Amino acid sequence: MTILVTGATGEVGRCVVTELLRSGHAVRALTRRSAAAGLPGGVEVFEGDLERPESLREALTGVERLYLFPVPQAISEVVALAAESGVRRIVNLSGALADDAMFADGYQVVERAVEESGLEWTHIRPGEFARNWLDWAPSIRAERVVRRPYGGAVTQPIHEADVAAVAAAVLLGEGHAGRTYTFAGPRSLTVAEQAEAIGRALGERVRFEEQDPVTAREQWVRHGYPATVVDWLFGIWAESARDPAPLNEEWATLVPRLTGRPARTFEEWAADHVTAFR
Repeated sequence: MTILVTGATGEVGRCVVTELLRSGHAVRALTRRSAAAGLPGGVEVFEGDLERPESLREALTGVERLYLFPVPQAISEVVALAAESGVRRIVNLSGALADDAMFADGYQVVERAVEESGLEWTHIRPGEFARNWLDWAPSIRAERVVRRPYGGAVTQPIHEADVAAVAAAVLLGEGHAGRTYTFAGPRSLTVAEQAEAIGRALGERVRFEEQDPVTAREQWVRHGYPATVVDWLFGIWAESARDPAPLNEEWATLVPRLTGRPARTFEEWAADHVTAFR
């Protein structure tokens, strides 16, 4: 069986490739810059762009199963070409909040196209990625500090390797057709607690400084984040800080249920990425 991984040089895509290689199946990887892919030996690398469906034709030839990175542009053409090429199953990356109106032009478009493809499909919807903390690496490296509003907001951050493990399990296993899997990490942590965990991985204290939301919003918008996205995100954080939700047990147990091994903790993620914060 041949499996194609799109977005193969991204954080999750690389891990999906690694997981699939262990299965012994033929693995293909799609990337926009094949010369710089840096993927493991044994992977057949193809150059292509999900926004240009015709560039995928060679990579899709002979493929039975497809891991689909969520690019809404031209998605109908991509899934149509996949079906024409003989793909039988699509597992697409989505997000835990995919049903929110914020994602009407993103995740929802991709999910709908996959569902209408006539192929077997499964949506995987991870919650907040632990790797979002890499955005704070510059301030941690420079000052050992994180400045953010709503330090009491709670999330269940998930390791990208666990997202990939779920994707691989669904690609390789049976009984997942037509299902949507929403999942998250094994523990609920406040933002301040996550900063502390990175400090423990470093062996040094990382301070958390509560930032005024108005000041933070101005900074985020000034740095190029769309105001609508900032307001949506800050609204979620504010609500969580006011009324922290308990651990979502259903989300927390999906990784071990599908993969047969415990989900990685945020502390493990921090240790795996500690060099980014030094």
